[in-house]
Amino acid sequence: MKSDVRVRFAPSPTGPLHIGGVRTALYNYLFAKKHNGTFVLRIEDTDQTRYVANAEQYIIDALDWCAIPFDEGPGKNEKFGPYRQSERKELYKNYADTLLKTGWAYYAFDSSDDLTSYRQQHEAEGKTFVYNWQNRANGTLVNSLVLSEEEVQAKLNTGDKYVIRFKTPQDEILKLEDEIRGNITIDTNTLDDKILFKSDGMPTYHLANIIDDHLMEISHVIRGEEWLPSLPLHSLLYTAFGWNSPKFAHLPLILKPVGKGKLSKRDGDKLGFPVFPLEYTNDVTGDVSRGYKEDGYFADAFINMLAFLGWNPGTEQEIFSLEELVQTFDLKRVSKSGAKFSPDKTKWFNQQYMQSKSDAELTDLFLPILAKKEIVKDYNFVLKVVSSIKERAIFVADFWNLSSFFFETPTSYDPKAAKKNWKGTTSELMKELISVIENIGNFSSENTEKEIKGWITTKEIGFGKVMQPLRLSLVGKLAGPHLFDIIAMIGKEETIKRIENAIENL
Repeated sequence: MKSDVRVRFAPSPTGPLHIGGVRTALYNYLFAKKHNGTFVLRIEDTDQTRYVANAEQYIIDALDWCAIPFDEGPGKNEKFGPYRQSERKELYKNYADTLLKTGWAYYAFDSSDDLTSYRQQHEAEGKTFVYNWQNRANGTLVNSLVLSEEEVQAKLNTGDKYVIRFKTPQDEILKLEDEIRGNITIDTNTLDDKILFKSDGMPTYHLANIIDDHLMEISHVIRGEEWLPSLPLHSLLYTAFGWNSPKFAHLPLILKPVGKGKLSKRDGDKLGFPVFPLEYTNDVTGDVSRGYKEDGYFADAFINMLAFLGWNPGTEQEIFSLEELVQTFDLKRVSKSGAKFSPDKTKWFNQQYMQSKSDAELTDLFLPILAKKEIVKDYNFVLKVVSSIKERAIFVADFWNLSSFFFETPTSYDPKAAKKNWKGTTSELMKELISVIENIGNFSSENTEKEIKGWITTKEIGFGKVMQPLRLSLVGKLAGPHLFDIIAMIGKEETIKRIENAIENL
């Protein structure tokens, strides 16, 4: 079934992609896929002063890792290409000229120093300087609304710097609609005349954005709340060009875990969590920013977490596959208010996905960690280890700390546990236990448990007097899975060896 839904994710390549940007991409992707539509990636690189060479590839790699790849974009299905604004700059001037001819825009030759002076004068009088209907044609500002055509052409011929400003209508009430926020009413007298084009040949975001969305046949613009103040201008630009406007939806901010305001990299650095999907190295400074992938998060857990930052399904369900998110996602259930980010909840999602993955899948992820430690074990042995510890893990990287005793004999013992559980008579008791273990034929978990607990019962001593020192001997601390599973896996010889080591060292 053909769909007319076309959405776009249009980041600026000024650095790594923040998780706020990834969430915007995710919501666009989910909306497009639900409606059998097209997800477009457009690179908005008109601000060349902030351009970062490796940022575009980072964006693409991040979307791929998240399993939300674009359908159309740079180098892929270029139906409406090019998809980098820097490669489209020739067409923007033509559209800016159209607005000049139709009276929707005008040349402004004011220097930055003059504008700074006007602002300072207004501030001294307790006012705010706004370049709009109140002053654009009163003679104090230098623009084509007060200059003659000959004067304007002379300035252009001599190469005077200029900008093209939008001529915002006066005394109009705009009635706008947002798919998330509902009806919005704006008095045009409160708006300023935004810059659309500069004499260096590059458009501003506002002009390029509208033209590209129109030419790429974008049906829905789903973007961050920070662009909500631009909605009146963008709506007016569609009117000025005589084009049908797409539907708009402005997503809520992702808020700091602690305090007020928008989530930033600084919050992650301060509280110890990443704010980027992938690790990023600044080529200039060499600084490395952490990424969710490298920190050990599963991509599907990361995406599930992001989906809930501003949206809810209206049910108690929290764990969704990507396919389920596509089916369930609805812009009407996106919140207007900001969503507070929770590092702990993010870890919770990863742990839930850890439990849902097969032992074999997790074993394949654990084997490279063991290989780096030059540990070679039978695959089925590692599989059993993973099965016994995964419930206590948040990340695959936790596996080693949770299971090292399966692969290496402990060389040290938790001092607090030893002081509390290894008493004067413990060594003699452990020697007797060795004799019991030596006589066990069937060394399965179930049988060793039966034999050792039977011996403890016969001796009429507390289970803790044997079980705690035994665990300390085998693990080096009072931790780990079922004790007799450990015994069965490491085998009789290793079990006895470890008890002997503990007797000698404790």
